[in-house]
Amino acid sequence: MDSYLIQVNGHDDHGDHAMLDVHLKTNGNTIPLGKAKGRKPRWAVRASEMSKKTFNPVRAIVDSMKVEPNPKKAMISLSLGDPTVFGNLPTNNEVTRAVKEVLDSGRCNGYAPSVGYQSCREAVAAFYTCPEAPLEAQDVILTSGCSQAIELALAVLANPGQNILVPRPGFSLYKTLALSMGIEVKLYNLLPEKAWEIDLKQLESLVDEKTACLIVNNPSNPCGSVFSKRHLQKILAVASRQCVPILADEIYGDMIRDGLVRLSQRILGPCTLVQGALERILHRTPSEFYHNTLSILKSNADLCYAALSAIPGLRPVRPAGAMYLMVEIEMEHFPEFENDVEFTERLISEQSVFCLPATCFEYPNFFRVVITVPEEMILEACSRIQEFCEMHYQGAEGAQDLECDK
Repeated sequence: MDSYLIQVNGHDDHGDHAMLDVHLKTNGNTIPLGKAKGRKPRWAVRASEMSKKTFNPVRAIVDSMKVEPNPKKAMISLSLGDPTVFGNLPTNNEVTRAVKEVLDSGRCNGYAPSVGYQSCREAVAAFYTCPEAPLEAQDVILTSGCSQAIELALAVLANPGQNILVPRPGFSLYKTLALSMGIEVKLYNLLPEKAWEIDLKQLESLVDEKTACLIVNNPSNPCGSVFSKRHLQKILAVASRQCVPILADEIYGDMIRDGLVRLSQRILGPCTLVQGALERILHRTPSEFYHNTLSILKSNADLCYAALSAIPGLRPVRPAGAMYLMVEIEMEHFPEFENDVEFTERLISEQSVFCLPATCFEYPNFFRVVITVPEEMILEACSRIQEFCEMHYQGAEGAQDLECDK
């Protein structure tokens, strides 16, 4: 058998990249193989393309608002969409007991199927099924919160290079997730003068051969609007004509069920403790709990709408659901502010009232109010907003004079 020896000679004074002579010795003969570049390994850990494309406008805008609240006034936050923060909308005791019992039992401490426990899927299907849209366990995939459900739905419906239709104003996470996956976002308009109904003609004009789905957020965040049955039928007519699936509160599931099951296997499934308690939560939480919660939100919405409607320069849009209210800023009456971001920054620094500028939702010159706070806080916040607006409001003549001075 022939013997082979590869001989490498050479060095580099810099100790990084070296040009080396390489020879092959076989049966006493030396054959030059030419020059080879030796390379010393280097650390080169870089952020992924997905991470570079991930952008959340709410965080980008809010985190850049470098303002301090007025130290003489307690902070009132009307920005965070979390109904539990102020304690006036607590979790029902039945829910708390159900989760505690599952935790104490130890039955749900291990891994579950990626799509969720079969018994839990059966409970969800039984709770939501109806003759017009019958559900079975295999129609249900459980996720860790709505954000993961949105991510799964987008990933199963759209490929990089395709586009999705997203409401403006709308929940920013749709755009954040889509762009990170290389999916284009096209924004269709909601009309404040029509209680935030969709501009259907403009919506349909956006559809092309690369449109993967239409997102319908109803009730809406940030608008708090609820579409009528007639308007929903018109939306369905557009989707039907264009053969575009709708991503609504429920996953648009039958035609892409196998894909969703595969995608769910990327994770280890939703929280097992909540799954274990879910059937009891669905069946034992008293209807009065939901009724009382809705009554509080409706009362707060009416109160907030009435108070803000009386303030010169503001034009709130009455909500019909969810826990949000959008307010238009008549910017021509506040000429010292460039936009809604500056308006809300000054509102924080002067009155310690924090509302989200609607630029976060692709809809400038509005701001969003969260109506889950206690009634007395709503009244105090609206009083401070009124004081702020009266201080900065300019009538038509005043605004013109200020423009001439510039």
